[in-house]
Amino acid sequence: MANSQKLVVNGGRRLEGELRVHGAKNSALPLLAASVLAHGECVFHNCPALTDVDAACRILSCLGCRCSRSGDTVCVEAANVCGSEIPDGLMREMRSSIVFLGAVLGRTGRCRLTFPGGCELGARPIDLHLAALREMGAVISEEHGWLECTAPGGLKGARIALSFPSVGATENVMLAAACANGTTEIQNAAREPEIIDLAEFLNKCGAKISGAGGSVIAIEGVKRLEPAEHSVIPDRIVTGTYLCCAAATRGELILTRCEPAHIVGFLPVLEAMGCRVYPYGAGKLYISCTRRLTAPPTIRTMPYPGFPTDIQAIFMALCTICDGTSVFVENIFDNRYRHVPELIRLGASIKVEGRVAVVQGVPRLSGAKVCAGELRGGAALVTAALAAEGTSEISGTGFIDRGYESIETALRSVGADISRR
Repeated sequence: MANSQKLVVNGGRRLEGELRVHGAKNSALPLLAASVLAHGECVFHNCPALTDVDAACRILSCLGCRCSRSGDTVCVEAANVCGSEIPDGLMREMRSSIVFLGAVLGRTGRCRLTFPGGCELGARPIDLHLAALREMGAVISEEHGWLECTAPGGLKGARIALSFPSVGATENVMLAAACANGTTEIQNAAREPEIIDLAEFLNKCGAKISGAGGSVIAIEGVKRLEPAEHSVIPDRIVTGTYLCCAAATRGELILTRCEPAHIVGFLPVLEAMGCRVYPYGAGKLYISCTRRLTAPPTIRTMPYPGFPTDIQAIFMALCTICDGTSVFVENIFDNRYRHVPELIRLGASIKVEGRVAVVQGVPRLSGAKVCAGELRGGAALVTAALAAEGTSEISGTGFIDRGYESIETALRSVGADISRR
């Protein structure tokens, strides 16, 4: 993730105005992978312009698809899928690249790929994915870092009980099962809105999927999928990031093209801290924060509909300037406090012990030179820098660009003093 650019933030400016929330990264990537299964051209609207999305399109091109973008619409022509190998360089670019395994295996009967890269968040093993696909008849071997996957007798429906409601494993099984022989049942399935979005798109293509959004999903295999048109759901983590930026600067924002129902895991936390947040017409959310906030009760990251691990770092940045002490318990990843030393450079008071972080609110943060080590940690540093006194320089912008469409342009439009150099 080499990138010589940096974001320069002159803090202390109150955010005020209207911001549009772009499409969800974590929905766009599995949707693009799903297009491999459709024999023809799929059209995706509200598809965010992110480096992770660009990487997914490069993977599709390697497989024989044609990809094009016009504004926020991406078209994928998958009539002539001829490849089944994903180059190592592309696999290393993002964690979500593993979701192509189920789709490519389902379309071509084989797939060769390496282990995924992306943000280093500690153990995020893909053994759940591989075990589930093996239950469906896949033969998978590992040699010199490459995974060789084939389905000699074709993929078959199976009853798959996940030991953890993994989003990626749920998506991979859905993709593999869409055109498998027989019916697949996923027990302890992930319940995220992105799972529902994927199921709705696949069903538009002719799949027979029921139960998405619940803990049991049933997929009745069909012979073939046809192309479809679909709009990507709004990004709930970007929504939460902008809400926290407004709160950190005691600002007032209207977010448009968002989905308030998808952020029930953390909306009550903002309200408990002292923010006024409420729906403002269809697809809109209003936030106002006029005073110093109060530390929230203990925050525990959990699978959906609980508090999302992806928003933990950004809330921690906000809590550094609250009255009182906040406690964070990270239950999903074991290396998700990499932003803490950088927040401390800005003047935060944080102590970490294993999966627990204790944040003592300070009167103010001060500008400093900091470095993003992963995507959401980078967004947390932007949030803190907006509230800090003085100038901050944030390097590692390549991580931030993986999940935020030109974050400096968006924030500048509502009053932030932020630029990219």
